[in-house]
Amino acid sequence: MDDYTRKFDFAGEQDAEIHRIMVTVYKALEEKGYNPINQIVGYILSEDPTYITNHNQARTLIRKVDRDELLQILVRNYLLK
Repeated sequence: MDDYTRKFDFAGEQDAEIHRIMVTVYKALEEKGYNPINQIVGYILSEDPTYITNHNQARTLIRKVDRDELLQILVRNYLLK
């Protein structure tokens, strides 16, 4: 039997899932002719889901992402990478 503790990197998997969701949302907005950055920022600031199109279930997907967590990821990636 092993006497060490294994570390599970849940944050990495969670970040990857959020990334996948955001790419899908971005592409759906782009396909419908919207400015994806403006629409996503509007959603983040207001939490109004109507900023996000229903196309390709983008609105349903983005609502699975906690806004505070999304902001943390965005700031961390902007400042640290």
